Amino acid sequence: MTTTTQLDLTADLLTLTRQVCDIPSVSGDETALADAVVAALGAYPHLEVLRDGDTVVARTHLGRPSRVVIAGHLDTVPVADNLPTRLEGEGADAVLWGRGTVDMLGGVAVQLALAAALDAPTRDVTWVFYDHEEVDASLNGLGRVSRNHPDWLTADFAVLCEPTDAGLEGGCNGTLRAEVRVPGVAAHSARAWTGVNAIHGAAPVLARLAAYEPASVEVDGLVYREGLNAVLISGGIATNVVPDSCVVTVNYRFAPSRSVDEAAAHVRALFDGFEVVVTDAAAGARPGLDDPAAAEFAAAVLGVTGGAPAPKYGWTDVARFSALGIPAVNFGPGDPLLAHKDDERLPVGQLALCHDALRAWLTA
Repeated sequence: MTTTTQLDLTADLLTLTRQVCDIPSVSGDETALADAVVAALGAYPHLEVLRDGDTVVARTHLGRPSRVVIAGHLDTVPVADNLPTRLEGEGADAVLWGRGTVDMLGGVAVQLALAAALDAPTRDVTWVFYDHEEVDASLNGLGRVSRNHPDWLTADFAVLCEPTDAGLEGGCNGTLRAEVRVPGVAAHSARAWTGVNAIHGAAPVLARLAAYEPASVEVDGLVYREGLNAVLISGGIATNVVPDSCVVTVNYRFAPSRSVDEAAAHVRALFDGFEVVVTDAAAGARPGLDDPAAAEFAAAVLGVTGGAPAPKYGWTDVARFSALGIPAVNFGPGDPLLAHKDDERLPVGQLALCHDALRAWLTA
């Protein structure tokens, strides 16, 4: 018989964040944390709690004129001897170290605290805690819910609590992976002149990448930095055989003003003369900050945190909301540059800052 680890949603934010992070939830192993979230939220009568696999949805039904989704993923990348969490320093200047503190269980803790405490928000709220964000897109819990229960995600606006250093980040870049395939002719390496070395033939591919200058593209007032890089290279079958094939895998991060088809065409044009096979792609999301709901959110949140909206350079699930016709932004505690790193760590003060900003918006 298994025992569900308990989460105390009335605890202070630091304590709750440590409770959430200290339940290991590497992608594919989110069940224990999902069980704990269901048990904790189920104690609050103002919430309807639903579940699909290891994705948990909790929502209010107050008859408000608008509904918002606030979402965060429960999974992390593999633990690297960085759990349980440890605390350094005191008070708001303290820093919490450990897997998931940044990406993105600090944001999840903020969600849980607010979901429990706000029994009469001025907007109806759908809180989403989903699985399998850090792995193949086909497994993503948010995508699964959008297919199985699209009504669960009905909303006028969405906030994804991805780490943004407590700033507001609009939209996201798209991402595309492609294989640039270089042919050759196999031969014995002692008689190399009888073959064609495919690995040598990949030199122009690498030269084009080295010379490539990625663009900075302004979209709806935010400037998105693109990037195109070789991320894998493979070729050869033995140390005494001239390789007859070589594959350079490239990753293109493109501004949300481009479609997937336009991004693929750009990559194919760059590697003209080579076979290019797109293996995976996901469209980005425009900032959408001109939407009235997004503008209202920005005004309320930045009134607490200060600063100005910035672009999200990586791909996030705001793109899924955008595809559903729901304007969405990224907002959460933690420096995204520390996501997935072994020294992942979160300034404790950002927990309260994000909590207070979201509370101000939801109770305005």
